[in-house]
Amino acid sequence: MRTLITGGAGFVGSHLCERFLADGHEVVCVDNCITGTLPNVEHLRANAHFSFIRHDISHPLEIDGPLDNILHFASPASPVDYLRHPIPTLKVGALGTHNTLGIAKAKNARYLLASTSEVYGDPEVHPQREDYWGHVNPIGVRGCYDEAKRFAEAITMAYHRHHGINTHIVRIFNTYGERMRLDDGRVVPNLMGQALRGERLTVYGDGSQTRSFCYVSDLVDGIARLLAADFHEPVNLGNPNEVTILDFAKEILELTGGASRIEFKPLPQDDPKVRRPDITRARQLLGWEPTVERRDGMRRTLEYFRNKV
Repeated sequence: MRTLITGGAGFVGSHLCERFLADGHEVVCVDNCITGTLPNVEHLRANAHFSFIRHDISHPLEIDGPLDNILHFASPASPVDYLRHPIPTLKVGALGTHNTLGIAKAKNARYLLASTSEVYGDPEVHPQREDYWGHVNPIGVRGCYDEAKRFAEAITMAYHRHHGINTHIVRIFNTYGERMRLDDGRVVPNLMGQALRGERLTVYGDGSQTRSFCYVSDLVDGIARLLAADFHEPVNLGNPNEVTILDFAKEILELTGGASRIEFKPLPQDDPKVRRPDITRARQLLGWEPTVERRDGMRRTLEYFRNKV
């Protein structure tokens, strides 16, 4: 099997490269390193079945030889990153998805799109099911990411219906683990980095907003199962164990044994108040659900960040 992974030098992408190499695939990793980093895949470079192409997939790409699978994971994915790069975010969601679907059509390859729970916006339905259409501000500051992913889903389904491409869509909820960047602006590296540096932990609003955190190995397992499934509509992958941000910050302080205090700041514009996946579809279709307890995953992630602070 030969598998192309765009965004393969990113947080989730690098774990996918590892997984598919371990499963015996030849892996072609494509990344322009706007947010991914080469050290994430440096340990794979000696593997004869791994190759790296530095390329912005928003521009056309020619791949020699056959391809069996394409996983499109290229995109800034944290608010800090997509607010810094709004136009590249829109381009990779639109043009990058179009280009990779074109490769899938030419190579007759299976295709998997990395979408996001952000397609649900600030939801009015809780927990979020795949049949919920969302509550998104298309012209808000987060619209560059939310709407890029919503368009990506639309064109992926159009290629499936019109061209018969074997497509899959995963809606990824908050995921954490090794190889996250400390400066990527997401809640896990933000709070863990602050705790490890002995700084005050930043909690936005009153901390009552909720998130559901999935450890990266669980996510990768679900993605591999979805790629092999005969199902084409979106599937939520995430951990349904919901926690408030304030309680999550307190858990991090307990794990680090730090004496830091919590500092409250205004809630960012359009920040979702609740986020929890309904994973009934993943359970029924894929036989999948998370197995890593949050505290175990947090300990592993903290150990990784200790060497980065």
